[in-house]
Amino acid sequence: MEQHDSNVREEKNTLGSIRVADEVVRIIAGIAATEVTGVSGMSGGVVGGIAERLGRKSLAKGVKVEVGETETAIDISIIVDYGSRIPDVAANIQSAVKTSIEKMTGLKVVEVNVNVQGVAFANETSEEETRVK
Repeated sequence: MEQHDSNVREEKNTLGSIRVADEVVRIIAGIAATEVTGVSGMSGGVVGGIAERLGRKSLAKGVKVEVGETETAIDISIIVDYGSRIPDVAANIQSAVKTSIEKMTGLKVVEVNVNVQGVAFANETSEEETRVK
């Protein structure tokens, strides 16, 4: 008896099957994006309301994926560091996410859409920290 879940990619070989959940693809994309210089954090997007910085608890925050049998498309919402050149940051994210997902899952990445939701200023966090103390 085979179960098919739209949120899981399954590949069969002579030894059995390999299943990769959509959440795994989201996490890989989120980690790859946050490792790019100029990315301050991930954003939940307009629907999520408030933009938050990426933390261990939400590795897939701001990442939406569509996963087919052999291909995937990814939408990423980010917050950039003030002073970073946005087109360069976005292109680096696209490249990093595509490489990571293709390398780790074997899926072909057909598109990576980067949505810039905000700009983080370095002095905002230091001012908040000193006001709280």
